[in-house]
Amino acid sequence: MKYLLLLCAFLVAGAHAETVERLNQNVWNHGSENCEENQDPAIEIFQFDSDTYILRQNKCLDFEAPFIYVLFGNRKVFVQDTGATAEADRFPLYDTLRQLITERKEAKGKGSEALEILVTHSHSHSDHTAADPQFAGKPGVTLVAPDAESVRQYFAFGDWPNGSATIDLGGRKLTVVPTPGHHSEAITVYDPRTQWLLTGDTFYPGRLYIWDWEDYKASIRRLVAFTRDHEVSAILGTHIEMSRTPGEDYPLGSSYQPDEAGLALSVVDLEALDETLREMGAEPRRRILDKFIVYPVGKFQKALSWILKKVGL
Repeated sequence: MKYLLLLCAFLVAGAHAETVERLNQNVWNHGSENCEENQDPAIEIFQFDSDTYILRQNKCLDFEAPFIYVLFGNRKVFVQDTGATAEADRFPLYDTLRQLITERKEAKGKGSEALEILVTHSHSHSDHTAADPQFAGKPGVTLVAPDAESVRQYFAFGDWPNGSATIDLGGRKLTVVPTPGHHSEAITVYDPRTQWLLTGDTFYPGRLYIWDWEDYKASIRRLVAFTRDHEVSAILGTHIEMSRTPGEDYPLGSSYQPDEAGLALSVVDLEALDETLREMGAEPRRRILDKFIVYPVGKFQKALSWILKKVGL
């Protein structure tokens, strides 16, 4: 029995490594030195399987180039985040999603049900919520507003940030875990079908901007504990800011990243982050690791952000 368990663990680890490798073999459109000459589509579409898509916004449209996740169930399609550009003529996110729904329905045949659209957010920063107006008021669309009250009410979190919630898409149930720290209402979503952990800006190959040090450390501990009870094949965030050279990131505002790192991280990477944060203790400080950078936000940055938010920028 002992050897059988070891064999199973070995096979699972191998399958997870293959998932990360497959995801990271995909070379995303990474902008242009001269964006006036860029011919890439506004939205790049990567189809993982018949019910799972990853979208990326063109870096020449917005340097943040956020990733958007689209997961289909039998009754609902889940959309995490809406990108960094509001205008539908420049960034046609709603129309792109409708096209994916149409193509899926045609592939599955006439018996397939009409799908509701559920739009949620990894957190409320503007590069993840800008295209919300494209979905607002549309028939068959539920748009969860990216504010504290709406998030906690929709997911019925009575003891935030403790506990978890479930999203039932019909034949596909997602788990929602509170992960404040980068932002006070940040959430992480787990999909048992792909075994993906969708971490937003909480964890990704880039600069991990930490607004609340203690909340962030607790959230990472919570995610590590979650991975011990759930199979996680890949951890997927919403940006790429690191290059393939270990410890080397691109400058803030880069619209051209010709040798960027892969999108997918692993549980081992998450454990490395947790260990690093534990070593730091109560003292926030910047730390460069091979695949990401621990980047606490200082008082000046927090004050500037607060001012910009108040004036509507």
